[in-house]
Amino acid sequence: MKKILYLECNSGISGDMTVGALLDLGADKEVLVKTLESLRLSGYHLHFGRTKKCGLDAYDFDVHLETEAVHEHSHEHEHSHEHEHIHEHEHSHEHEHIHEHEHSHEHKHSHDHEHSHEHRNIADIYEIIDRLDAGERVKSMARQMFDIVAEAEAKAHGIPLEEVHFHEVGAIDSIIDIISTAVCVDNLGVDKIIVSPLAEGSGSIRCQHGVIPVPVPATVNIASAHGLKLRMTDNEGEMVTPTGAAIAAALKTNDELPSSCRILKTGMGAGKKEFKQANVLRAMILSEEEASAGDEMWVLESNIDDSTGEALGFAMESLLDAGAADVWYTPIYMKKNRPAYMLSVICKKSQIDTVEEILFIQTTTIGIRRYRAERTVLPREKRTVMTQWGEAEVKVCQYKDREFSYPEYESVKNLSKKSGLDYQTVYRILQKEG
Repeated sequence: MKKILYLECNSGISGDMTVGALLDLGADKEVLVKTLESLRLSGYHLHFGRTKKCGLDAYDFDVHLETEAVHEHSHEHEHSHEHEHIHEHEHSHEHEHIHEHEHSHEHKHSHDHEHSHEHRNIADIYEIIDRLDAGERVKSMARQMFDIVAEAEAKAHGIPLEEVHFHEVGAIDSIIDIISTAVCVDNLGVDKIIVSPLAEGSGSIRCQHGVIPVPVPATVNIASAHGLKLRMTDNEGEMVTPTGAAIAAALKTNDELPSSCRILKTGMGAGKKEFKQANVLRAMILSEEEASAGDEMWVLESNIDDSTGEALGFAMESLLDAGAADVWYTPIYMKKNRPAYMLSVICKKSQIDTVEEILFIQTTTIGIRRYRAERTVLPREKRTVMTQWGEAEVKVCQYKDREFSYPEYESVKNLSKKSGLDYQTVYRILQKEG
């Protein structure tokens, strides 16, 4: 069974929302805390709790800075504004344990508190990640997320990558958000990750450089470079942070949900802002249903009026050799009354790229249509039968309580030549033997 992580970003995405959703799904909090300890960073403590968003219960993850830090950007920049209210009502929710743990951590590293003020470049970030007591998969995911942000910031400011100095994203809380995301994803052990279109707000926000439009340039650059889909809403303010966009870009392995799946578990991570809809990132663990008697295939079609018969015949052979389930030509008339052929191919989704490459190289087509199609396939098996003229293969199919035998063409042809009997006679003999 393949496990799929689905991130439903109907209220955008940020680092703290992602970590909260993954913890709510069942990522091990103790593993996360222990891994973060290995970073040897100070100046913060963690909050793990619950909160309500439009009446919905959601996991509230937050990184509290213990020194004054300039941090005015995105979902994360409002942490200090709303958590005074949340702590009045939610203080009993696990906060005391983590707070106590981090206080001893603070004492040990108090001389490093000024680190939260520093501007870090990508090499500094790599050095922090390398300290992780975690596997290479976790470190690789974290590096990739920071690489994505660094490239987007470099483009936004028109400077080389190595000159990018992280301000908001390089602050302690975003370092923790990104690394925590990598740790939690690895801990959940998923096989695929699918990210929905990212809902984004409008208007402008104030950051260290001044007032900038929403979506902010770094988020726009990430969405453009990595094919993320933005869905604009009438909510005022930023809903997709650069950190959140980088997480979506780095984690996404597939664009579409499977046609059939089961929901195994759901989790919700709370955002800090209030919108008219519940400001949560919903995450789901899905199991992909195995293909059964009815399964999904893809049909690829192209109209061709300027290829020779020889070229089309070779294209068909190439497609079948590549594993296409079926290939056929249909006579058609195209513009200017030109006689032509529609080439049709049935294949699996995983074979689409291979099939398209053959069509573009072996025919004169310059465009290919494709669409999903479901089919019902009878269970079948191949049997080898012995005759006085040699072996032959027969395909045997079952439908309910009935069985059908279909001798393979090559076997009928070969035995017909050896026996001197006509094709139909040999076919009936093999059908009976099968």
